[in-house]
Amino acid sequence: MSAQKPPRSSAASGALGLLSLSVIAGLLVTVMVTPAVALTGITASSTIGIFDSLPEYIEIGQQPERNTLYAQYTGEGNVGGYKEIARIYKQNRQEVPYDQISQYALDAAVAGEDERFFTHGGVDVQSVIRTALDNITAGGIEGGSSTLSMQLVKQIYVQEALEKPTEEERQAAYDEATAPEFDRKLKEMKLAIGLEKKYTKKEILTAYLNIAFFGDNTYGIQAAAQRYFSVDAKDLTLPQAASLIAIVQFPGSRALDTPDNYADNEARRDVILGSMQRLGMITADEYQAAFDTLVDDNFVKPSEASNGCIAADRYAKWFCDYVVKNVKNFEFLGADENERQENWDRGGYQLYTTLDLDIAVNAQDRLWDYVNYNETAMNLGGASTSVEVGTGRVLSMAENKVYDNTLEGGGPGTSAVNYNVNEEYGSSTGFPGGSTYKLFTLLAWLDAGKGLYDRVSGNARTENMAKFQDSCNGPYGGNYEFKNDGGQSPGAVDVVSATAGSINGAFISMAIQLDQCKIAQMAANLGVERADGEPLTTQPSAILGTNEITPLGMAGAYATVAAGGKYCKPIVVDRAIGPDGKDLPGQTQECRQAISPDVASAAAYALRAVMTGGTGSASNPGDGVPVIGKTGTTNTAEHTWIVTSTTRVATAVWVGNSIGQDPLYNYEWAGYVGNQLRHPVMASTLAVIDAKYGGGEFPPPGPLAKGSSLAVPDVRGQTPEAAKALLEGLGFGYADGGAIDSEIEAGKVSATDPPPGSSSAPSIVITVYTSNGKLKTMPDVVADGKSYSFGEAQGVLAGLGFTSINERCQKLPNNTQPDDPRIGKVGSQNPSAGTVMKPNDNITLTVQKTSC
Repeated sequence: MSAQKPPRSSAASGALGLLSLSVIAGLLVTVMVTPAVALTGITASSTIGIFDSLPEYIEIGQQPERNTLYAQYTGEGNVGGYKEIARIYKQNRQEVPYDQISQYALDAAVAGEDERFFTHGGVDVQSVIRTALDNITAGGIEGGSSTLSMQLVKQIYVQEALEKPTEEERQAAYDEATAPEFDRKLKEMKLAIGLEKKYTKKEILTAYLNIAFFGDNTYGIQAAAQRYFSVDAKDLTLPQAASLIAIVQFPGSRALDTPDNYADNEARRDVILGSMQRLGMITADEYQAAFDTLVDDNFVKPSEASNGCIAADRYAKWFCDYVVKNVKNFEFLGADENERQENWDRGGYQLYTTLDLDIAVNAQDRLWDYVNYNETAMNLGGASTSVEVGTGRVLSMAENKVYDNTLEGGGPGTSAVNYNVNEEYGSSTGFPGGSTYKLFTLLAWLDAGKGLYDRVSGNARTENMAKFQDSCNGPYGGNYEFKNDGGQSPGAVDVVSATAGSINGAFISMAIQLDQCKIAQMAANLGVERADGEPLTTQPSAILGTNEITPLGMAGAYATVAAGGKYCKPIVVDRAIGPDGKDLPGQTQECRQAISPDVASAAAYALRAVMTGGTGSASNPGDGVPVIGKTGTTNTAEHTWIVTSTTRVATAVWVGNSIGQDPLYNYEWAGYVGNQLRHPVMASTLAVIDAKYGGGEFPPPGPLAKGSSLAVPDVRGQTPEAAKALLEGLGFGYADGGAIDSEIEAGKVSATDPPPGSSSAPSIVITVYTSNGKLKTMPDVVADGKSYSFGEAQGVLAGLGFTSINERCQKLPNNTQPDDPRIGKVGSQNPSAGTVMKPNDNITLTVQKTSC
């Protein structure tokens, strides 16, 4: 192959360079517009003024390109620790420099479109004269004579038209850019001359090949080479290059996206090949070999256009969707939302995202394993999001459904709704968080100075809603009835135990001592919001998780606890490269101290108990990495959650009804009842995260372990009135528990719940039980084994009210002397002394004798 090189000068271009534009205009306009002069009455001399009044310069500028997204990846095929995951574009174009384009393509463009490209100054006078004669014959402007420089001018205007904001503006600008009018041709001529003054031939040829349309939304030689031959532009062969250049005049009938165009493409390609041989660009042998190559299915090696998140890496589609919908927030793209979107649409950006495929692949696979995307028994959904602690970087985003955002949709098992994020960014209205939302009552409790080992009532019950203080939306009327899972009523429990066992009654007791508005404000302060954009609700049922929230929001909240109280807004782009190849900063990490370190460490201590014997233990991979977390299950298990965090990564998993209210208890899959499916998903996800990121110990709970609690006083033996006065004087509540069997004098206090000495919140209600006097304390009727005969012991017991007294004989050793003081005395008793018992319970006295 012989390359045609640009000459330093030529007679034609040199002469034109010496003439003024007005003289050039006189020549060009006269020959071009003669038919128009005849038809319209315009004088030829006046057209010189028209030419001089036209704009002289046009910028080549940046053309719309594709944006590329990359994720972190250490597996096979990574490049510098990253892997391409998606291409997003309005036009499929990737600009390449001159030296990254096959010489065959460069030569084919010149041979096929502008043979004298390297010898004219932007306008080919010979072609103009020839075209003018054709126009005279035709009696009108028939076009033609366009050099590559003139075609480039036209394409620049076409591109500008395509970037107009409305369809009407786009169509009007496109019609103007392509209208078969002589004034457009004049404009192209003058601007082409201006281009030749400002840019080199190489720059113009490169710009032309980067801007040209090759059909099927494919722009530029690089995208065309990849689309139709699955190679880069630098690797195009002679027949491939000629076939691509054959497209540019008539993409609709020559583009290689359909076999229907193959014949027309081959015919034009062969003409280009002939021109290349005639001009000495290729040898006769090269020509013949290329000519003999048929344009058919064996020749065309197409790659599917990979535009949009639907064509993204299968493990990155949901994350990709979230990134694209965040473009308006990327400050590195522009000063405001409109500028950012315009720049993104123009393209050419490389975004190095926060996604970590090393963990995202496993997270997605586990959802597909355990949460059937194609389930027909119910509308089963599942989602998982992981966020880096202390930065807000979103490391993983997965969903059980197959991503499909096409208008026609992909049928059952597919969705365009991202369950991980809110309505604005994913079209999801969220899901009730269940007991995972108890975190915010726990944090508000600790923030109020209350302790982890304060005891509160954990019983299921009905509460008067007037007890719930709510500075946002209260007061409330009526009653609120609630139950514990399994129906248990455990009495007074400490906050750590209540958290580990997810005891509803305890959290209601805690919330009664707080402002419901502050609980919601605590959640909002940690980045949690209703997915529909409405304010978080604050009615008493919200304590147990009725707000519809998102996995991303909950992962961020638990990451805040793990970060010592520092909340970080979610981000998805670490860094970027602009269309000009310059580095851009990516998203700035936005972090703030949302809760105090003491509150965070105390909360983490309680949440650790959930994962080490509590309701979340099935989600703990047991790999030695400390983990905190909380489970959540709504009524009848319509929705289930598990949210966890190590000191490095927080993860939220939701499994439930994407639509509808089918109980997960009634569903089984992969060997698990539906309400347990979250656990194998989380356990496996955590194991992979821990293997890469590890994690350290959480700090001890500090002073909030005790908080402001008081010890319950011992009021046993006091009258109920005296006990009530003492308890209320200390700030405790008082409740009459009624009479119970007790050995204490009837009518006196016999027991309390919580018991004496317990550390309890000052406002906890102490249930006081009085004695009915029905129990007796067994006295000691054995003493030294030499004191009481059976009759004497029986008399003592009967005097105390015991009625069922039995004698048992115990034979003494044979050598026992007749005067042994043990003979005839009680040697043992059952029950033992001090036993509290009913008067009619059986008592056995063992009497020592020489014979039985």
